[in-house]
Amino acid sequence: MIGARIVDTIEGIDDERLEKLVERFYARVRADDALGPIFNDAVGDWPEHLEKLTAFWSSVMLTSGRYKGQPVPAHRKYADRITPELFERWLGLWKITTDELMAPDAAAALQAKAARIAESLQLALFFKLPVPSQPAKAAARQGPEPAFAYSSSMVRNGHG
Repeated sequence: MIGARIVDTIEGIDDERLEKLVERFYARVRADDALGPIFNDAVGDWPEHLEKLTAFWSSVMLTSGRYKGQPVPAHRKYADRITPELFERWLGLWKITTDELMAPDAAAALQAKAARIAESLQLALFFKLPVPSQPAKAAARQGPEPAFAYSSSMVRNGHG
């Protein structure tokens, strides 16, 4: 059939199960001593947010295209409160919840995808290339230094 899309989905993952998973998982997140305050401060409308997160996981796992947001800017707003350790805590709760609600293959697929997403977000939030010093920047733009280079003072003093 022209225009039909073949989707390779994992058995046991569908929108209904993802909705239950997201609801149970974020109930745990909201109650968590470390994660709860951050999420509860950031989210004004939990039913709307859960719907958005379900659409996110549907897009990620089922390639549904339902999610239309931008996760990095959404998380960057709270970068001053987010630490790498909190990502580990989040992934731990995700593992507990996926293991509890999903078939083993589905849980493993969701856990692997969450780990990759967490890694990407951490790189976006925490990875900073060192800023080279000014002389190093200038040298990098000019290329390798010649064996003998005229300085501007040499030219001004008639040596060039």
